[in-house]
Amino acid sequence: MAKAKRKTPSKPKAAPRGRRLTRHGLRRWFLRGLVVAVVLPVLYVMALAFVNPPITPYVWSERARLGEVRWDWVDLEDMPPHVARSFVAAEDANFCLHWGFDMGAIRLALEEGANRGASTISQQVVKNVFLWHGRSWPRKALEAVLTPVMEATWSKRRIIEVYLNVAELDEGVFGVGAAGPWYFGVEAGALSAAQAARLAAVLPAPKVRSAKEASTRSRSIADGAATIRADGRAACFES
Repeated sequence: MAKAKRKTPSKPKAAPRGRRLTRHGLRRWFLRGLVVAVVLPVLYVMALAFVNPPITPYVWSERARLGEVRWDWVDLEDMPPHVARSFVAAEDANFCLHWGFDMGAIRLALEEGANRGASTISQQVVKNVFLWHGRSWPRKALEAVLTPVMEATWSKRRIIEVYLNVAELDEGVFGVGAAGPWYFGVEAGALSAAQAARLAAVLPAPKVRSAKEASTRSRSIADGAATIRADGRAACFES
């Protein structure tokens, strides 16, 4: 009697090639995603050296919250020089001397505690144009990466121009192009030195302070604007 042939166990079918997810494949897709996550923001930062931002995350969020915002872009050459000087004197007097981070101001902030700010105009532009508001570590880390990129690819004139157009100067009022008519009934090109100082004085608390009346801070800013003009600290954005 013939013996029945023993069946050899069949090999398990291999998964289709397209469904395999190897460790090498995971690593490759992770690296691709990482490159995209780094390169695209850098390219966007570089592009805005020449193109005005169509909107910013904060303007978008405030428009969604309030229903509407005031935002009128004005080129730096169409503003009186004392406008830029006033805001630099108020927020970052050493703007022309640093590369995005004011190390002296950072040291003072560390020594004096949380009540003293050390954020430069460059950092504020990165936060206002590319990131979200808040004090989270991820946002600060991105700010620390993008600020040197912006400083390396934008001129100082471009940085201050964008800053003057995106800074919030009252609730839902962004930039001097909207703030001039809102507070004083004049276009940005007609702002006086005193009015420019009063606008700068609302920072960094535009939802609390108002530019409608002069204050000790606005008078101090006017003096500071004259000082940085005289000592050359306004040269980088006026040349």
